[in-house]
Amino acid sequence: MPRCTCFRVRKLTRLMSQRYDQALAPAGLNLNQYSILRRADAVPRSIGELALVLGMDRTTLSRDLKPLIAAGWVDTAPGEDARQRRVRVTAAGRRTIARAEPLWLGAQDDIERRLGTAGLQALHEQLDLAIGHLKERDA
Repeated sequence: MPRCTCFRVRKLTRLMSQRYDQALAPAGLNLNQYSILRRADAVPRSIGELALVLGMDRTTLSRDLKPLIAAGWVDTAPGEDARQRRVRVTAAGRRTIARAEPLWLGAQDDIERRLGTAGLQALHEQLDLAIGHLKERDA
């Protein structure tokens, strides 16, 4: 598989996710849960809007929200119409974010040390470019 871009990206994603998951474990979170909390905390959003921001499908997000709701870190409220639900971070969720943020930052700093600032910046630029090109095609 020397030319398989997907394999390389997935392998990198798994390695990075493992590092963040290990770092966030003391806060009782994994990386996916932390990402959901951070994006939902910015502004209450519908499940569809939040899924779009996270790059997830609605069904996966709905499933991933269940443990966050059970922990009391997020709740849902009626949206603009009866069919829509808005995801809101609770006070307990904000405290969890505050506990998790320095842990996340430690993992981020470790990755930057390993890749180097220039290497990480180049990786971000390439990933953003690839995401943009793939989104254009889907639009």
